[in-house]
Amino acid sequence: MSSGIRKDDERRPMTLTRLSEMHEAGEPIAMITAYDFPSAQVIEEAGADIVLVGDSAANCVLGYDSTVPVGMDEMTMLAKAVRRGLRTPFLVGDLPFGSYEGSNELAIASAQRLVKEAGCDAVKLEGGGTSVERARAIIDAGIPVMGHVGLTPQTATALGGMKAQGRTAQRAIKVAEDAIALDQAGCFSIVIEAVPEAVTEMIVAKLNAPTIGIGAGNATAGQVLVLHDLAGINHGHVAKFVKRYSDVRTEMLRGVEGYISEVRDGAFPAPEHVYSVDPSELEPLRQRLNREDLESHSYFESNASWDWEPLS
Repeated sequence: MSSGIRKDDERRPMTLTRLSEMHEAGEPIAMITAYDFPSAQVIEEAGADIVLVGDSAANCVLGYDSTVPVGMDEMTMLAKAVRRGLRTPFLVGDLPFGSYEGSNELAIASAQRLVKEAGCDAVKLEGGGTSVERARAIIDAGIPVMGHVGLTPQTATALGGMKAQGRTAQRAIKVAEDAIALDQAGCFSIVIEAVPEAVTEMIVAKLNAPTIGIGAGNATAGQVLVLHDLAGINHGHVAKFVKRYSDVRTEMLRGVEGYISEVRDGAFPAPEHVYSVDPSELEPLRQRLNREDLESHSYFESNASWDWEPLS
């Protein structure tokens, strides 16, 4: 079974040119959403093409009920962490709700922050309408933009909740129009989320930019899933389009329960987890600890210099 790593590209950073070449050659694009340094390291080693620091961090790692509360400070911090764990994948940062809708100037400033402070290669924004103008402004400012149509979590309430989009002719036309407008605005790629495969296939045929599907079938140029979903880190209900490739949460729970049990039983730490000391060093320590003035303030003030050694 293939590891998924492209051996010829193992040390070759992903670029917009390379993504375009993959699209033209019909080579599927693998995109994963992640939020931290160790996750980024795993994705780097596995060989993904694109990493998205999604505002879904709000639900997955920050404890919010939706993506709406997460802000630029949090997204920038998370993107920085992911950037430090990556060498080759193309890094995209989500523009959170409220960071781009107000004006072109706000959108550009937010995008610049993710690029300048966090090291993102591009940004992503949701929806059509005004978002198309914002996307064009950011692109004109020199920052690549990924669009997002279909189910757009930031505005899910207006869409009737977190459910599939494009299942009526009217809704399908709206999704198609948004995608085409974002494509014409110059987006380098467009995410299509929770849209029937037959609808996605018709939309994709009208676009120049490669599309990334999440619950949109096989017609797209690539696929994206959240690491916490595909690896089984999250617990509870997941969307229909999620496939669990492992059950990390169960293993984590087993490990944590084992630790707690051994602590309570006195089995941890064992001798192999404990630092040793030359017995000859203990007698001076014992004598010092037995001094009558040990607990006085004057003792500590006159002995405030400590020698620290690195842990090994």
